[in-house]
This record gives sequence, structure tokens and C-alpha cells, in this order.
Amino acid sequence: MKFSKSLTENIETAVALFPIHKSFDLITREISFGNLNGYFIGINGFCNQELLQRLFSDLQNPSFFSSLSTGGLEEFIARRIGYSQVKLVYDWDTLTKNVLSGPCALLIDGFSSAIIIDTRSYPARSIEEPENEKVMRGSKDGFVETLLYNTNMIRRRIRTPKLTFELLSVGSESKTDVAIAYLDGIAQDDLIVKVKDKLSSIRVTSLTMGTKSLQELLFPHKWYHPLPSFFLTERPDVACSYLSEGYILLMVDTNPSALVLPCSIFQFTQSPEDYYKTTPNGNYIRLIRFACIFLSLLLLPTFLLLSSNPQYLPEGITLLPTGELSKVRLFIYVLFAELLLDLFKYSSSHTPGGFSGSLAIVGGLLIGDVAVKLQWASPEIIFYASATVLASLSLSSIEFSDGIRIYRLFLILCTGFFQLWGYLLGIFLILLSLCTTPSFGGRSYFWPLVPFDWQALKTLLFRTPAAKAQPTQIRHSPAVTSKHKEPSS
Repeated sequence: MKFSKSLTENIETAVALFPIHKSFDLITREISFGNLNGYFIGINGFCNQELLQRLFSDLQNPSFFSSLSTGGLEEFIARRIGYSQVKLVYDWDTLTKNVLSGPCALLIDGFSSAIIIDTRSYPARSIEEPENEKVMRGSKDGFVETLLYNTNMIRRRIRTPKLTFELLSVGSESKTDVAIAYLDGIAQDDLIVKVKDKLSSIRVTSLTMGTKSLQELLFPHKWYHPLPSFFLTERPDVACSYLSEGYILLMVDTNPSALVLPCSIFQFTQSPEDYYKTTPNGNYIRLIRFACIFLSLLLLPTFLLLSSNPQYLPEGITLLPTGELSKVRLFIYVLFAELLLDLFKYSSSHTPGGFSGSLAIVGGLLIGDVAVKLQWASPEIIFYASATVLASLSLSSIEFSDGIRIYRLFLILCTGFFQLWGYLLGIFLILLSLCTTPSFGGRSYFWPLVPFDWQALKTLLFRTPAAKAQPTQIRHSPAVTSKHKEPSS
């Protein structure tokens, strides 16, 4: 809907579109600039009051309008508004979107357009290190809920004109800002087009849960794929490292994280802590993390299988010294221990920080001891279950760790009901689920293992020195990945 040249008609339209007389946070004011009448619309809390006062004080100065010619709003802006972030809009839809996003609007009598003045100042928390991606050394900053702050933290680290942030709006009601970040000429053009098309085709009222809602809308997951198809980070340094390798980031306003596209399973084995240690120490920690993936998945189901079938073990090796538990009771005890430790894990994560550590330690010791005395578990079961939880906690990605937990529960159930054949069938189905886990853009979830690229794979398996870990581009085509070149020093 276009503007009218009559200010009175524009005010009536504004009252019909906005809850001006109902919502207390809407600021409106009729104002005069010399011989011109205007109408101001803004949102309290988003507008920088001091800046607006200076602008309007200059505009209302009588000497300011002594030689004003009403040749158009373009001339009015060029001659009278000495502020950089000003633009004209020509319809009510654009004005509504801008005002609800934070900028304020100024309607002038006699003109069929409106002035948008971007003086917004969003409320934001202080920048601090992400709780789930802490490092002992290195930067201590992390993304916050304000999109502009997040782009500034990336721009501060990557000072190249190739760095591009394209802004799109998602949600018919929320109109949430989503930024597509990439390095022009390094990121794949066809993948950028796919991301834009996918975002433009989303039909939803609002992104209720921010980044998580965007994940599910971009790539709906099947129930038999518990592992995430998107890598998420809250650290600007990690996000910048992916940008320099040719990946694409999606950043949602009001959400302190960035989605990395495309995604492979090897991304979840990385941690920024590896690169803040020496090369041998970083390799050692990374190999431990790789081993913890298999321990988290297989340790407890394998213990259940071998304890229920001691004939599979060499003579003289026992996992349950008593040997008194039946297969059914052992299966129930293992399942009980698994669910109990998950309960501790989630209860401590939702407990205030001052109590979570004490709750986890005291509760684990107390209930574990009581469970053994009541013969609801054995010390061996408690030990293997605890080792499994420790292996899960060593994984840097919570979503990846939760996906492994679902696989582990499934494998425990298969082993408990069908013993050896259930164990083997469960592993086969897990491998099938892993191999069919989708990734955005049709890329392989197991890149660079499938398709095989040793130069890229070795940089993921091993922590290499900085001089040898400078990839110029991650992917050249959907099927063939680029080689990680070693630049001359």
C-alpha cells in the first residue's frame, strides 16, 4: 500500500496498522519543521533518544529553514538531515517492517514517501565466553543475542572486502532477521544460491526457538537420524575459521550462535582447545576425543553382552564376579543405571551453577551406594555406566553427544532383548542410520572420508601446525572436494 501526500490520511493509516492507542511502547508525535508538518513513529527502547533529540533540535531551528525549498524529500535529507543511516521508503509494508525492527519513521506533509532514520539501540547482555565451548587459553568472547554485535566480532577478525553478510527476513509475523555470511569468491556460489532459495521458500509465522527452528525448517530430520545435520558454534573464532575455509554461516537475530553449512560428522570431533595447545598435546587430546565417541556408544552395550554371555570371554576374565545375576536382571540394572545417570546429567545442567557440582557429586555417590546396597545395581554396572557418561561429556558438541546417547540406548535394548544377534543387528542399523544421515546441499555427511580426500582428512584427524593448515577453499564441486593446499611461508 502506497503513501498518500496528505499527512492526515497517512496518520489515519498508521493508527489502523499500528496499535498506537493500545501499546504503551509505541512513540508517536506530530511535529513541525518550519513550514512543514510531520509525524514521527518509533518504538520506545529501540530508539536512541539522545540522537533523536539532537536531530529534531536541528530540524526545528528556525534559521535552519530560512532557505528551504521543498523540491523533494531527497533534497530534504541531503540538505537538512546530517545523519548517515537514513533512507526513503515508498510503501507501508516496508515502513512497518522497519519500524518494528527498531528504526523510526518520519512522515512529512505533501510527500508520498517516508524517511527511515536508523537510530536503534537494542538491549544486549555483555559479551562473555560460551559455557559449552570454553577454552583455557585463547579469546573469551562469544556471540550474543544482537545480530549486529555478532557480525562486528566476525568483521573484526576477517578484514577483507570479500566478507559478505546478506540479510533476509523469515517469518510472516516475527519477520526475524537471518544473515547469510560467506567469503565471496571462496564459498561455493551454487551452495549460496541454494541457501537463499531455501530461506526464501520457508513459510512459517515465526522462528519460535531461533536457530533451532531454522535448522528444522531448512532440513527436516527423520526420526531415525538422531545426529545433527548442522554444526552450531557460539565462538566467533571458530566461526571465522569455517568462513576462511569456504563454509557458509547462518546467523539468526536474538540467538547467540551460528549455523555452519555444509556439515560433516568430523566437525563434531573438533574443539578450539586443540589449537591452543602444542601440536603433540593437541593430537593427543583429539585422539582421546575420537576414542570417546566409540566408548560412549559401545562400552555399556558391550559390557551387557559379555556379562550376559560369559562364554564369549576368555577363561579367567569376569566382568561380574558374583555371576548370580540373570540376563533379565542384568539388562534391567544396566538400563536403570543408564537412565539414572542421564537424570543426574540433566538435573545438574538445569540447576543453578552454585549447586550443580554438589548435586552431581553428592547425588551420584549417595544414590549409587544405595542402589548397590539395595541390589538395584552392582559396582561393575555403576563403573561402566559412569565411564560411559564421562566419555559422552568429553565430546565438544552437546547435540552430537545426545545423538550418540540415543544410539546407545537403542543398542542396549537390542542387546538386552536379542543378545548377540541383537547387538550385531543394532550396530548394523546404527551404521545404516549414520550413512544415510543427510547434510545440506546434498553433500556427504562423511566428507572427506566419502568422497575420499586424504589432504583434507588428515587435517581433521590430526592437529597440524598453523603453517600447514591454511586451506584456500573447502569444496569445488558437490562431488569433489578441494585439496588443502600448504602455502609457502
